[in-house]
Amino acid sequence: MQGDFFDRWWGRRDLNPRPIGYEPTALTTELQPHSQSDDTGFALRGSSGIIHAMSTEALANRGGSFFSESPVRIFSAEDFTGDDALMIRTAEDFSRKEVLTIQERLDTQEDGLMRGLMTKAGELGFCGPDTSEKYGGLGLPKNLSARMLEMLSLNASFSVTIGVSSGISQVGLNLFGNEAQKRKYLPKLATGEHIGAYALSEPNSGSDALSLTTRADEKGDKYILNGTKMWISNAKWADQFLVMAKVGGEKITAFIVERDFPGVSIAREERKMGLKGSSTARVLLENAEVPAENILHEIGQGHKVALNALNLGRFKLSAMSIGPAREAIRVAAEYAQDRRQFGVPISTFGLIEKKFADMAAWFYAAESMIYRAGADIDSAFLSLGGSPEGNRLAAEEFAVECSACKVLATELEARIVDEALQVYGGYGFTEEFPVARIYRDARISRIYEGTNEINRIFMADRHVRRATEGKTSLAARTDSFISDLCGKAFAAFVETYGTDGFGKKVAQIHLGALSDLLALNYAEQSCRLRAKQTGGINGQLAAHFTNWANVEAARAYQIAIGESVTLPEWTKVEVAGIAAAVYDRKTPIVTG
Repeated sequence: MQGDFFDRWWGRRDLNPRPIGYEPTALTTELQPHSQSDDTGFALRGSSGIIHAMSTEALANRGGSFFSESPVRIFSAEDFTGDDALMIRTAEDFSRKEVLTIQERLDTQEDGLMRGLMTKAGELGFCGPDTSEKYGGLGLPKNLSARMLEMLSLNASFSVTIGVSSGISQVGLNLFGNEAQKRKYLPKLATGEHIGAYALSEPNSGSDALSLTTRADEKGDKYILNGTKMWISNAKWADQFLVMAKVGGEKITAFIVERDFPGVSIAREERKMGLKGSSTARVLLENAEVPAENILHEIGQGHKVALNALNLGRFKLSAMSIGPAREAIRVAAEYAQDRRQFGVPISTFGLIEKKFADMAAWFYAAESMIYRAGADIDSAFLSLGGSPEGNRLAAEEFAVECSACKVLATELEARIVDEALQVYGGYGFTEEFPVARIYRDARISRIYEGTNEINRIFMADRHVRRATEGKTSLAARTDSFISDLCGKAFAAFVETYGTDGFGKKVAQIHLGALSDLLALNYAEQSCRLRAKQTGGINGQLAAHFTNWANVEAARAYQIAIGESVTLPEWTKVEVAGIAAAVYDRKTPIVTG
């Protein structure tokens, strides 16, 4: 760390404020110095020492509770203040000064360029924000580290590189690693000395990730791994890989695999449509020798490592997705004000103003969901984390919200970037302007970390299963048009299929429609609560999003139930006013 700011940051005590609106009921707690921190980087102390409540009953807010409850207040982006806000601005400054200025060079994968950027990012703490100070990281709340990652994602190639290395390559170690593994591997990742990768997918194992065929066989004090891992981000640069393999061809197990282990090699770079500055290649394991002490967690428990890394990865990916959307709005706003047709800037045209109002409202919704979910995830880790089992419970608790954020944020990103390109007209279709790169890069967001289709199958089924387990309710709060539709749709399906999970009993097209209703429900509520808290033009943004979301929800309901519905009255919104605020600030966040 360098400078007074980072000295102050490193010495902070209250690194994980409780989510606003959720007060502890039975225990007064405070965060303590990290010399006594748990596996998540935080220590939770009560009157009798460190406490980890190993039951989700201890949570003030439960995953999926948005379906049936409306909290008094939620955490929103406006709540990042003080040193938090300064750290976020530092991340954005790094993106603009160090990354965006060399995008063309990054796209050629110039030797040493990306690794040099990662080294610089590591010096500022950006390569290990979630990892405890004990292991060289910042030990920050996941919500704040996600916001920083959003700002580090203005260029998607750099975003993927740092997002994978600081995220899913470290999260398994943080949640499930033993002390020796953490001390050996986390410091180099957290400081940017090493780059990490996550190796789950295979040529014939993509969405059905746990059908992997990579095999691990015990041989003395080692395991011999054979298989091919595909679509591995950071493969060209990675020093260590988190690899999933089946011990004896049956038991899914996580291994920490160093690049220099015998039998590990990297195939040629994939020729991608976008993300040209990032590395994507196959990792070949040909009688690769991995020490037995590099088994992460337990033999046969690798699926827990993999799936919980993906739960948190989907949350982080949501933040990574709105970073490029933020930049697309900025460059399009500048262009619209500079470009003149018929003697006036095109920014004054009504249909262009509507595009910017749409983009700002979509961004507002995605942002509202993401940082509300992040605060709840932090709360779960405070209450539950500290052991592999507690970490697993915390990572699983808001899995539905993580998938909802991933699906909606990536699809709203696509809409935003598409409209930004349209503002440019023909120029947007050329590589001469920055929006073309953003457009190409954005397409992958809906594919990795679990395709949006897989997430849609998961969300509705998971929500019903949690209700069956008594962890949430299927009684909708019905305080909005979308909530009412959501409640009716789920009630109809539960009446037909029961409450023991939908599984394969419900057609995928119907599961997808139910999940769309869940995601829209969460987004609309998040927008509405945030706007109520912050006031001003935020009310206009929330109303504009809700007008759009109501139509999407009606469509999803019709697909699920086969019945049409009457839309509520359209809320009048001052589109020109929203657009003017975006033009003025060159950002989708028009208040604060």
